[in-house]
Amino acid sequence: MSPAMQVTIVGQHVPHVPLLQRLLGDAFRVNGIAAVPEAGPIATDVLVTTRLNAQQAARLQCRLLQAPGAGMDAIALPAVPPDCRVCNVFEHEIPIAEFVCHAVLDYVIFRDAAPVPLDAAHWPRAYLERPFHDEAYGRRAAIVGFGAIGRATAARLRALGLHVTAVTRRAEPVDGTDAVHPVADLAALLPDIDVLVLCCPLNEQTRGMIGAHELAAMKRTALLVNVGRAHLVQEQPLFDALREERIGRAVLDVWYHYPVAGQAELAPSALPFHALPNARCTPHISGWTHGLLARRYAFMARNIERLRNGQALQNVVQ
Repeated sequence: MSPAMQVTIVGQHVPHVPLLQRLLGDAFRVNGIAAVPEAGPIATDVLVTTRLNAQQAARLQCRLLQAPGAGMDAIALPAVPPDCRVCNVFEHEIPIAEFVCHAVLDYVIFRDAAPVPLDAAHWPRAYLERPFHDEAYGRRAAIVGFGAIGRATAARLRALGLHVTAVTRRAEPVDGTDAVHPVADLAALLPDIDVLVLCCPLNEQTRGMIGAHELAAMKRTALLVNVGRAHLVQEQPLFDALREERIGRAVLDVWYHYPVAGQAELAPSALPFHALPNARCTPHISGWTHGLLARRYAFMARNIERLRNGQALQNVVQ
């Protein structure tokens, strides 16, 4: 009998050790550690983590570095040894697309205020003076980044009757959109856009891509939804645009600072977005569902089994 393959889960993902062990079975040993060792080799068959700096990556002695998410910006890929494969996992496009739809519908239906309680004291006036609200139908949305999240979001927004433009690096024709434009056209598109959705990866080309110039080009009624990475948008210009009501609303699910284990206090931004009435601030929950967890770990288990069986891995990053 061949020895059990060693799988090590790091950090915030440690609570999911029993789930992965159950999916993999007795041919694998799944362990959890709070953090990678500060020195010496990081020896295991498979390492599951979302964060690895260059010094840590250089000490890897494993066959597979499996990220339990899609984003790779916190992993020092150039420092990973060439004999270690790197894979990621998606499966978050369903809940994130639903989150974006909720952001759009909440904005057009309840832009000014939530409904009043319909008790005996409020009902007569609430009915007789009920205001008109807007519709999502017919609005124009631009989705920056057209991977799994962008495609799922486009399908749902188009089902609501929105005109959807995909903004991509290559601007090649893609199904499920009304138009496709390169990123270079974004500033020119913004004056006509009602909903701007950011779901592209963070890299040197996209970092800070939405700044003062782009925000100034947007409609005063425009909705910005960021489910990609906070640093896609320049922090101070975004705060200023919201505070001065130069855009209608921002729904922010990704942040400029993230806590580590044991850190009691940390603001998600250097600026008080939470105090702005036209900012909806959520703690990176757009994709965080029970369904996501089940799908991701099922995918990772299959990928680890493929590694053991000598089969081609899926979602290979490098």
